[in-house]
Amino acid sequence: MVSEGAAGRGTRTLRAEVALAALRDGPDTPDRLRRVLEQALVFAGATLAAVYTPGGEADVLCLVESAGVPRTVYGLRDSYPSAGRSPLADAQRAGRPMWLGPEDLAACAESRRTPSRDFFLALLPAQGDGGRACLVAVSEGAHGFDDDERKCLELIADAVVAPAPAPRAEGEEPASDAFSLAMDTGRVEVGDDILELFGLTRAGFDGKVETLLGLTVPEDLPALMSVVEADHMSIGDRELEFRVLQPSGPPKWLRLRGRLLPGGEGHPARLVGSVADASTLRSDVTDVARVQRLAAALATAGTVRDVSQAVVSALRQPLQADRIALAELENERLVVTVLDPPEPEAWPELWRLEWRSEWPDAPVRAMPTLAAALREGRAAIWPAGTPLEPALAEVGPGGLAVLPLPAAGRMAGACLIGWDAPHDFHPDERALLTASAGLAGQALMRAHAFDAEHELVGMLQRQLLPRRLPKLPGAVAVARYLPSSAGLELGGDWYDVIPLPDNHVALVIGDVQGHSAGAATLMGQMRTALRAYAVEGHPPDVVVSHANRLLLDMESDLFATCCYVDIDLEEGSAWYVRAGHLPPVLRHPDGVTDIPETDGGPPLGVSMQADFPMSSLRFQPGTVLALTTDGLVESADADIDEGMDRFADELAGSDPAHLGLVADALLGNARRSDDVALLLMRYDGMAARPLRESWTVWRVPEAVRHARRFTRRTLRTWGVPADDMDAVLLVVSELVTNALVHTDGRVRLDLTLINNRMRVSVADSSPRTPVKPTNLGWEATGGRGILLVEAMSVAWGTLPVSGGKQVWCEIALDA
Repeated sequence: MVSEGAAGRGTRTLRAEVALAALRDGPDTPDRLRRVLEQALVFAGATLAAVYTPGGEADVLCLVESAGVPRTVYGLRDSYPSAGRSPLADAQRAGRPMWLGPEDLAACAESRRTPSRDFFLALLPAQGDGGRACLVAVSEGAHGFDDDERKCLELIADAVVAPAPAPRAEGEEPASDAFSLAMDTGRVEVGDDILELFGLTRAGFDGKVETLLGLTVPEDLPALMSVVEADHMSIGDRELEFRVLQPSGPPKWLRLRGRLLPGGEGHPARLVGSVADASTLRSDVTDVARVQRLAAALATAGTVRDVSQAVVSALRQPLQADRIALAELENERLVVTVLDPPEPEAWPELWRLEWRSEWPDAPVRAMPTLAAALREGRAAIWPAGTPLEPALAEVGPGGLAVLPLPAAGRMAGACLIGWDAPHDFHPDERALLTASAGLAGQALMRAHAFDAEHELVGMLQRQLLPRRLPKLPGAVAVARYLPSSAGLELGGDWYDVIPLPDNHVALVIGDVQGHSAGAATLMGQMRTALRAYAVEGHPPDVVVSHANRLLLDMESDLFATCCYVDIDLEEGSAWYVRAGHLPPVLRHPDGVTDIPETDGGPPLGVSMQADFPMSSLRFQPGTVLALTTDGLVESADADIDEGMDRFADELAGSDPAHLGLVADALLGNARRSDDVALLLMRYDGMAARPLRESWTVWRVPEAVRHARRFTRRTLRTWGVPADDMDAVLLVVSELVTNALVHTDGRVRLDLTLINNRMRVSVADSSPRTPVKPTNLGWEATGGRGILLVEAMSVAWGTLPVSGGKQVWCEIALDA
């Protein structure tokens, strides 16, 4: 018995040599490497065999192929760092085979990720004309690999790096049903049979894979693109079915079998394989390709509505259903996301009454049959004539299918499919429904989480930006904000429109460095600070300097850029300051655009001694002022100067009469890898300019009488009737008296008349706001002044002005 076993083991190596020689000398097929690894399962008793090769950067060992038990059973990963402490990296660096038992693996750091089951690991690095590689084999035998099995593994390791059969000679046509696609250029070489399947001739084919993709049915493109785009693939085999358009008749089904081969030094990765006619091999209703297309569509579906539309597109036409409803399950209520067809007349009367919109909801307990199907968690089918509650029976009088959508141990929702005419349910339809339900449930849960997070991000962003822009005298302003589509992080771009006294307005736009919650928080703080400094009455350079000092005092690691423009709407002039931000763009009434070339200061938060020089602007009625952030004008293929020129050209070609449409058009080609803020203002000029006069009140015994005399003289000059003068003079007396009695320093009286409204303002150096008394006794000697002002005015209030305050009131005059 011993001699027979030894003889058997001796012939095992010989048989392995014969099998490997046949593979080396045979044709270079896509599955050649897998067939080599399968010999380890046959002749070495391995339960798993895999090959790792150095990656493109040579610092990572990447899995190329495996055969046998799934590698995850033994904790093998797709890649290992070449400089790491894994057994694979140790064997590759040592350049010699390693045979490890359970005890050796338990001592390795990497083995902590492996399961507790005992197994033996063989690692055989090899180098040959075919490159460098490392063969990994696993055995669950009691003693691991014996001598003959180790010799077989050494032969297999040599075969792995043996050169493949000579490649096809330059200019030689590939096999009639074969193709070879270069993943970097998209150039593809195809055989004559494939060209015939696509309806092309050799002379009429330009060698581009896009030409072949353009002949496929658009619905099948997502699945095909997932194969021909290297970014979405891993090394290994691919198989799918797709349709190509025909000059007449229905599309033709084709079956693609391919394999992505890694590129070597200076050579790109290649997708090689074959394409065959699959029209006679598939059924009319369902197949693996349909599930593949659904999986591909769900992989790109980001929102709940996208998932629902993908499910409807994948099921309604193949099943020839008359209606499909897909709903989420939230707290025992069904929230319908898609009704197809969307017309109310296509659905039962109960649905039209209770589920009034496209996003209705109804408790599950209202439909016991549906509730039972959700509890069981499997597809339920009721043929025509089955007694059901009216809410369900009228959805599918000819047959009804309910697909519970499971995900993560719970029900994510349900899909209802109904037929009007009696429908026979075939086994292949049941298989399609079951497979689709699992895919849709997982995608629905993922999309729901995405929607919830996206809504949270959007809500936070909206809270940090102005809800609405104020109405401006003699101007119109619109703003737009587009968050980045590259992720769910909060952005740092902001804008603001700040009304100021005397028909001034401040336009602000800015950008905080980075995309994070910290950047968004800092953005909100900077917007609030700039608004507070602006309302205090400071000029633009002081406003920006204060914001710069505040940001430095906050000791943040982030900096911010901004452009602050203070516009006098009466005069049509402005002063602006740039802090590391893009300059404003002006579109003049004749359509000519101008980008002022002026000096600016550094970004906020960089230097405490930074200077922020002011520059002036002039506006004619019809002038448009545009402020934006770099997300709109900067891209990877064009610098920021080119982007600003393009932005100015697009603004020049717009119609300023519809400012909202102008903003939408400017954002049409926005690069969404960064968030974008855009602020536009059209200056129309004030139809009626106010009359203004000011008086400095000196602290002398007759100060109030002098203020009254100045007011009377001014009102007479303006033609104010005598009946209205008394109210204005009384208010002036009270406000000036309060300023002289309760404050120190300079007092200034301002009178403004516009549209039959007189505005009286008294400014002083005290920041203390006057307080209106809640009640007055008969013996009180003060406190009546503010009550008189309130009684005589239609509105009154206080404003901070340069460290002090301004108390104002408005009095309506007779026409």
